[in-house]
Amino acid sequence: MQGALIETRMVLLGLLVLLLAGCADAPAPGAETASPARPVLSLGGDTLPPLPLSPERRAALEADLAAARAAYEADPDDADALIWLGRRMAYLGRYHEAIDVYTHGLTLHPDDPRLYRHRGHRYITVRNFDRAIADLSRAAELMAGTPDQIEPDGAPNPAGIPRSTLHTNVWYHLGLAHYLNGDYEAALAAYQNALDASTNDDMLVATADWLYMTLRRLGRDAEAAAVLERIHPDMEILENHDYYRRLQMYRGELAPEALLGEETGPDRALSLATQGYGVGNWYLYNGQPDRARAVFEEVLAGAYWPAFGYIAAEADLRRMR
Repeated sequence: MQGALIETRMVLLGLLVLLLAGCADAPAPGAETASPARPVLSLGGDTLPPLPLSPERRAALEADLAAARAAYEADPDDADALIWLGRRMAYLGRYHEAIDVYTHGLTLHPDDPRLYRHRGHRYITVRNFDRAIADLSRAAELMAGTPDQIEPDGAPNPAGIPRSTLHTNVWYHLGLAHYLNGDYEAALAAYQNALDASTNDDMLVATADWLYMTLRRLGRDAEAAAVLERIHPDMEILENHDYYRRLQMYRGELAPEALLGEETGPDRALSLATQGYGVGNWYLYNGQPDRARAVFEEVLAGAYWPAFGYIAAEADLRRMR
């Protein structure tokens, strides 16, 4: 009996040594590994393919990631370095790894709303809406009563002028997560807060677009029409042109067909997802569900599955079926 006990203890000790060795060899957040990025699954459970990036674009993003990793390794406790490391990973489609970076960052900075904001955004990308809502709600709590702050751009607009802020991004993404979950009342409250926090036309049109769609889903058509009264031809739009055109369509200034197929450059896939979802909604609101379904399916035939319009088309088609 005593020999068996000693043998058992030796086995357990060996396992402990192996475990500790594995921990010692575990990669730091953002470290390169031999395994490919963990795949993202669609709402239907299908594995989504790698992002369609040109060789030049991928090389530029890899260089940005290398710089972000170097900044992190130089100061691994710095919240800004952790955020940029996660953002640069996400731009390359490494969304689960980005989430891991933000999770690690929250162990060091548990009260930083920016980490919850960015992790919540990427939970939307990987189709985990409940976790996104939890993170973005926590970010809203932490930023309550604090001055707003500009969020630096990872992919600057042609003018090089950042347009979004922490407050607008938290409320905007929280509204989106609720919308994708089908909770339109909760989405409405978040989008109204985002609209109140918007200080430029780019954020106004992005928020007004989703606010309009939310109100239409709730059958509050008069309030939706009132949102469109804030849209006019002289708006200063530096980056959210697709949202602006969707709103022009809702106002009757553009035909739905005008929004599909007009983008032919490298942003074609993203534009199709963004504008296509708006067109599908237009048909849905106007009593043409079959045409709406066809447009949503066209969006899903595109390649840019991280786009919010693509995810929303997935969610709507799932409910329609």
